[in-house]
Amino acid sequence: MKKINSNVYFILVFIFAQLAWMALLGLWIYWYVSNSIIFERVGDQLSPQIKIDGPSIFLFVGGIVLIVAIAFGMSVIFRNLNVQLRLTRLYDNFIANVTHELKSPLASIQLYLETIDSRELSPENKKRFIDYMIKDAERLNNLINSILEISRLEQKKISNEYRVYNSSEVIKSLVEQSAAQFQLPQNSLSIMGDSEAEIVIDKNALKIVLDNLIDNAIKYSPNVLHIGIKLFAERKRFIIEFSDKGIGIDQEQLKKIFKKFYRVYASNIPNVKGTGLGLYWVNEILKSHGGKITCYSEGINKGTTFKIELPIHKHYKKMFTRKLLKLTKKRELIESSESQNE
Repeated sequence: MKKINSNVYFILVFIFAQLAWMALLGLWIYWYVSNSIIFERVGDQLSPQIKIDGPSIFLFVGGIVLIVAIAFGMSVIFRNLNVQLRLTRLYDNFIANVTHELKSPLASIQLYLETIDSRELSPENKKRFIDYMIKDAERLNNLINSILEISRLEQKKISNEYRVYNSSEVIKSLVEQSAAQFQLPQNSLSIMGDSEAEIVIDKNALKIVLDNLIDNAIKYSPNVLHIGIKLFAERKRFIIEFSDKGIGIDQEQLKKIFKKFYRVYASNIPNVKGTGLGLYWVNEILKSHGGKITCYSEGINKGTTFKIELPIHKHYKKMFTRKLLKLTKKRELIESSESQNE
């Protein structure tokens, strides 16, 4: 027997509620009109000396206002409930994905340890197994750190180290570090363009941005991996265009990819690992830098382009000065608080 989607019940309840308040409104109008007619017909006959007024127009308007207010309140409740249900589903998916991401390296480490404990291995094999365990431990550590960093970012507890850099030089340097970290094949990455514009960034934070984009390009390029990065200045902004030739993203999913816990689904590679936090994290980091990120794709199997925009220092000096002073004071407060807790 096919299970009915929970959204169907939600929609049916919402429709029923709307019909109920419309029926209530109709009954209220009917009651007012019928009573007005009755008062007009029999009022003088019952007491000619006493003037009996029909139902007040203020009573009629007040009743309608009350019914409309109830309807509005119901709509707000249903809308908030719908948002909460969607967040709950996304959160459940996140828990399932994180659990899988945590269990996989743990199971791998356990298997290697049991093998080392139960068998006589040559020094070469033992070292190879230990190297595998170190990589799995690093993977676990990176996952846990990313979750903690996102939590700190949302609570505005991160003390970033902002500095002024030459845009092209710092981006090329960070890209080279990321390429070496992910061990990208030769000729799979190209950087074009140049700019003498200066930008104010936290290098570590921006490396997280590039790491996430490169990681996504690797995951969603099942055939040939090629990443193209273009650097240029445009209208007081420094632009980084990050393109790959992967599976692409359909238009419906493009609207959601920067939401927390959301993961792009691709039927041809359904088992892509991830938590749904990467692009959300990227977006939050860039917003903290006064920048933004947008995504474009012509469709499935046509690649994806991310456009990063960062404000150029000379055009936003006042904004950066205020930001840096505020962050410096905040960093001092955080460090003072941490030292007191110790």
